[in-house]
Amino acid sequence: MHIKSRKAEHLLVQTYLTRQMMGQSAAHDVAECIRQKIQKQGFVRMIFAAAPSQSDMLASLIERPGIDWSCVTAFHMDEYIGLSKNAPQCFASWLDTHLFGWLPFQKVHPIIPQSNPLQTANAYANLLNEKPIDIVCLGIGVNGHIAFNDPPVADFEDRVDVKIVELDAICRKQQVDDQCFSQLDLVPLQAITLTIPRLLRAEHLFCVVPGAFKRTAVGQTLHGPISTDCPASILRQHPSCTLYLDQESDPDV
Repeated sequence: MHIKSRKAEHLLVQTYLTRQMMGQSAAHDVAECIRQKIQKQGFVRMIFAAAPSQSDMLASLIERPGIDWSCVTAFHMDEYIGLSKNAPQCFASWLDTHLFGWLPFQKVHPIIPQSNPLQTANAYANLLNEKPIDIVCLGIGVNGHIAFNDPPVADFEDRVDVKIVELDAICRKQQVDDQCFSQLDLVPLQAITLTIPRLLRAEHLFCVVPGAFKRTAVGQTLHGPISTDCPASILRQHPSCTLYLDQESDPDV
């Protein structure tokens, strides 16, 4: 059970006693949405974030019964440029370990930048646009980013769906703090990311944000101006987005 539920404009915000309870509740809601979409249209197209913040939700989602994963096509929302294809820090590799390798998806589309990142970005945009995206499972960065749309590069009116971005210093330090990299100079300087308009065109968004170090970003998301200074603030305008918090990440508890 959540300990607090409220709305910030259109955004439904639910806070839980523990990170595990938060992840289980989010997974329950995502699973129910998947089942309903399969029943209605026979398939689901989903985008997943790759980050330690998503681990509890994904672990619970894998265990959810009654989902025909052979009807689900999966994408992810960002990837580093400059890492080897099989590097464990690659988001495609992380999702293979924590999700894709456990379930019989119909199709998984990894972002693999390699020799021509711009060509990769354009091709990925085309894949995303073959049919509407039903569900996005995302998080919020310590600088308020969604995907790799950091404040310096975030654009609520982006005209492209997938682009190459420079990662800001706060975002890169988060990757070290999350223990994805052992030191800052190992974190790539660039990435491919889905843009904010591309993410917001999905029908349903489920945003999972645990931990005390996200508390300031959550506060700006809920109470600050809707601005690219905190890109996640735009979630308040999406017609079907739920934000899942634990006690540590909720600035209002």
